[in-house]
Amino acid sequence: MRESDYIEIGQLKVAKPLASLVEKEILPGLNIDADQVWSNFEKILADLAPRNKELLAKREKLQQQIDDYHLAHKGADWNAAAYKKFLKAIGYLVAEGADFEIGTQNVDDEIAKVAGPQLVVPVMNARFALNAANARWGSLYDGLYGTDAIATEGELAPGKAYNEKRGAEVIARAAAFLDQAIPLSKGKHADASGYKLDGQNLLAIIDGADIPLKDPSQFLGTRQSKAGQGYLFANNGLHIEVVIDKSDPIGQQSGAGVKDVVLEAALTTIQDCEDSVAAVDAQDKAEVYRNWLGLMKGDLQSSFTKNGKEMVRSLNGDLGFQTPDGGNITLPGRSLMLVRNVGHLMTNNAVLFANDEEVPEGMLDAMITVLCALHDLNKESGPRNSRAGSIYIVKPKMHGPEEAALTDELFDRVEDAYGLERHTIKVGVMDEERRTTVNLKECIRAVQNRVVFINTGFLDRTGDEIHTSMQAGPVLPKGDIKGAKWLTAYENWNVDTGLETGFSQKAQIGKGMWAMPDEMAKMLEAKTDHLKAGANCAWVPSPTAAVLHATHYHQIDVFSVQDQLKSRAKAALDDILTPPLLGGRNLSADEVQHELENNAQGILGYVVRWVEQGVGCSKVPDINDVGLMEDRATLRISAQHIANWLLHGLVDEDQVMQAMKKMAAKVDEQNQGDPAYQPMADNFDKSVAFAAACELVFEGANQPSGYTEPILHRRRLEAKANA
Repeated sequence: MRESDYIEIGQLKVAKPLASLVEKEILPGLNIDADQVWSNFEKILADLAPRNKELLAKREKLQQQIDDYHLAHKGADWNAAAYKKFLKAIGYLVAEGADFEIGTQNVDDEIAKVAGPQLVVPVMNARFALNAANARWGSLYDGLYGTDAIATEGELAPGKAYNEKRGAEVIARAAAFLDQAIPLSKGKHADASGYKLDGQNLLAIIDGADIPLKDPSQFLGTRQSKAGQGYLFANNGLHIEVVIDKSDPIGQQSGAGVKDVVLEAALTTIQDCEDSVAAVDAQDKAEVYRNWLGLMKGDLQSSFTKNGKEMVRSLNGDLGFQTPDGGNITLPGRSLMLVRNVGHLMTNNAVLFANDEEVPEGMLDAMITVLCALHDLNKESGPRNSRAGSIYIVKPKMHGPEEAALTDELFDRVEDAYGLERHTIKVGVMDEERRTTVNLKECIRAVQNRVVFINTGFLDRTGDEIHTSMQAGPVLPKGDIKGAKWLTAYENWNVDTGLETGFSQKAQIGKGMWAMPDEMAKMLEAKTDHLKAGANCAWVPSPTAAVLHATHYHQIDVFSVQDQLKSRAKAALDDILTPPLLGGRNLSADEVQHELENNAQGILGYVVRWVEQGVGCSKVPDINDVGLMEDRATLRISAQHIANWLLHGLVDEDQVMQAMKKMAAKVDEQNQGDPAYQPMADNFDKSVAFAAACELVFEGANQPSGYTEPILHRRRLEAKANA
């Protein structure tokens, strides 16, 4: 950016798009002026930016020491005790302090008291952000009918017109779900010819008999809406609305006239400023912040064309029901939103400070996303995001307790800047870097009065595992890494540590993403494992997936599972520290080539959209044309994996380059229907995306912690300049 693109404010240079956004869009309605924002930010930078640099330098120093250790022990048998002793000696593995429990206060029930699905969405895309925020409620009928949760072949195939047989199967499956979640005292919901109120009780009518619920207290109320007559129920803290309309074609297929079963689905949503967005400059950051502002004020809208009609999407309002005794219940119509800030590594040119240095992007995120969220805190009526008066920030990619402590102090300073009570800003700690994993208890201690969330981000965690152990030897194929003992130990260690520090019914213990949005039948079968592992939230790729995953939380009482897990032996640290190496295993040439091409295709398929179109997260076809949700975490794994095999001679540079070129043609073919797509295969020398993908691989071993952001950001800026 040019000098003329900035406004000087004190010792800062603030890019005009950001300065304008703050002054003209964010500050109106707040009792804060622009000078208060920027002067406080300048002080925060003066005090904390140097420490941020020191901690980043410490990352590099520790990594070099670990590299040197592995090189010195090359060819030797793995010695877990010696390795652990070494990690303690260099300060990588810190001593655990006394036992404690987190003291976080003023946490909304969606995080503390109720278990349920969690969405992650790029806040830079207003339509996606709105869809996720509105995914608090969703149709089980739609979720079953529109996905492979019900067989899609033969007489149940969806087709272009409504398939009554498929519809009947949907209605039967939904009735079976009700039998599980809100069972009748006898009989089944599918056998009911109707429902009626008797005083304060709801009765199902079966063969002329009035049948109450097995637990009458599960019935909470009624409402009349455009959809029909709604009956509200609760199970495991989650709500269910059964909608009756016997005049509706769908309702007529149900003996009781059940037109739909609507589930409380995405209890929480992470509006993401980080891995799923491609925000590389002031214009991009302004767009990110503007959308977050709209979510916090409640006025965000998105216009789009559907079936030839102009549509406007906005945030849902709250839902009102009448209780059996004549009172009223108001339920949130929106998912409780957290915002994921950027980690400690990246900088951004939206603000420059000493010697025209770019500011740490995570510090800028904290300053501006909290400022936007003040609009929600100040609301006195209407829907609110946090009814407990908190602001929720997810902080990713922290390495160890010192970096967690820096985040805690940063949030202290932002609270002071805006006159907020201490610990108004809550933090979610992404357990996705190995130094955080092995020191998780001490990381939690560093933020013990504001932490509301720990999550195993196994994708980034795998990327960091490969990079940290880069010099230890060649790693297993990616599919086999998932089965290595370090990963199971890591997942259990996270839950064990959360329970040990008092998270149950105070904060979220989360699990990672189901990455196949079109594979809902498999998700329904597999994702109960997250609940059985003790997670009271888990990531899903779409609002539809949130609805289907919500059924799991009716089947399993996660807090009872957590109570049972508290007595098990804690996962073994030695297992976590055992790198997933090939060891003496020999791979065939075909196995190596298949793994190489699979990685290359995944890298190119994601990078070309990121660099050329600024798409940070999307459904990218894999080498077998199966759509996978991809973001920078999956890219990090693939790039680090090839870099590792290249370093250890399983592949050579010519072989890698040929695979990249071959897969570029494959990716071009997969994107033929995209008018904005820029092919790579006929333009290798000039394709910025292809150059970026190759750089991620050939320079992968030298990237800080194996992160992809520095290369992606630089190449995206190059592509924008060329455009």
